Amino acid sequence: MPEISQPAPDFTLPATGGGDITLSALKGKAVVLFFYPRDDTPGCTKEAIGFSADLAAFEAAGARVFGISRDTMAKHDKFTAKHDLTVPLLSDENGSVTESYGVWVEKNMYGKKSMGIERATYLIAADGTIARIWRKVKVPGHVDEVLEAVRAL
Repeated sequence: MPEISQPAPDFTLPATGGGDITLSALKGKAVVLFFYPRDDTPGCTKEAIGFSADLAAFEAAGARVFGISRDTMAKHDKFTAKHDLTVPLLSDENGSVTESYGVWVEKNMYGKKSMGIERATYLIAADGTIARIWRKVKVPGHVDEVLEAVRAL
């Protein structure tokens, strides 16, 4: 699991809107990666809408923002269209990125154990190192907190 001040694990993933995003190609800009369990569930929808609503503020602060889950591109496209999302969503169908960032974890819901994505956000500085990590994110107020951290870089 990567830690603060370590280089962020590089990846290339398909993105909504077409094309691929390669993390190392974004050096020189801050990058926010928010990992979320699944498209079109209540918390994930609120989080994606929140990042979309403040996307211009993140860009003005010099940061790119991406949401990552293991959903397919078809699900991402449907989710984006349904909620008019402007934040690009990346598809990690094979799970290599969620595993490299340590967010693929065992969950326990109502006594039933299963594997899933822990809601987490990584702030990557312009030099490609991890500046902040939020684990077990609670959605209310999270987008504002991440934006403040971006502005403080």
